[in-house]
Amino acid sequence: MSVECVSLIRERLQNKFSPSYLDVIDDGYKHHGHEGSKGGAGHYTVVIVAESLKGKSRIMAHREIYQVLNDLIPDKIHALVIKLDPSLS
Repeated sequence: MSVECVSLIRERLQNKFSPSYLDVIDDGYKHHGHEGSKGGAGHYTVVIVAESLKGKSRIMAHREIYQVLNDLIPDKIHALVIKLDPSLS
């Protein structure tokens, strides 16, 4: 399921934000046996640089990203780390 979920996350973020850089990392191996992910939901890190997120606070950028992925939480995504363009405020 994780490869499928990585592809789905990548596709949605690409379509919404047209990032100049996007990486979606499956961190599931770090959380083997973790109570919240035993049902199959995964842990992921998203690294994204997008012009459409520039000038927005980190909170607003995170909200926009979560809005795109909200229906995947908690069934497919248990935990999500978001790393943004360091120039964001």
